[in-house]
Amino acid sequence: MHTNPLSVITARKKQHKPAAGQPRRPHVVLVGPTGAGKTTVGRRLASFLHLPFYDVDEELEKTTGVSVNLIFEIEKETGFRHRESQMLRELFSRPQAVIATGGGVVVVPENRQLLASKQALVVYLQTSVERQLFRLSHDKRRPLLQVPDREQRLQEMAQARNPLYESVSDVTVPTTGDSAYHMAREVYKRLKPKLKARR
Repeated sequence: MHTNPLSVITARKKQHKPAAGQPRRPHVVLVGPTGAGKTTVGRRLASFLHLPFYDVDEELEKTTGVSVNLIFEIEKETGFRHRESQMLRELFSRPQAVIATGGGVVVVPENRQLLASKQALVVYLQTSVERQLFRLSHDKRRPLLQVPDREQRLQEMAQARNPLYESVSDVTVPTTGDSAYHMAREVYKRLKPKLKARR
């Protein structure tokens, strides 16, 4: 009998509650297409803000003990999206942090609701398909991009997802050829007044 190796894995559930009477500060969440630099920029941004950093895919891999590719292979995109949503909710239950999401997080309506709530300040890292193709030219890790015509797949994803990124974002920052450090500084500059307003 074939056993799904993921079925025996129990996610570690932690309760993270703010002190009594202390309002929860919003998470800074980076959304955008795959290859936009959300993880790299997010790590830098977290250091500027003196906040912990989480990457949803990395946290999923830590929790399950397997790669995102294997989750896709065994549970297909539907199973992965379910786990991704669970992890996003888990990260939102923790104290304020910078969170980098996967490119497809916005396709699930419940995730968009969470991102549009007062619990999050959302930064949309906007990028072009041309830049994605350049950055992902040797990528073998992202399951949805392992197709013969990668440009067509990215165009289709951009058409479907870009309006969704825009719908949940508080700040939009176009990606450039600048380093992750300079991109993070630009995000920090644009976020600062919004963070102060939410305190």
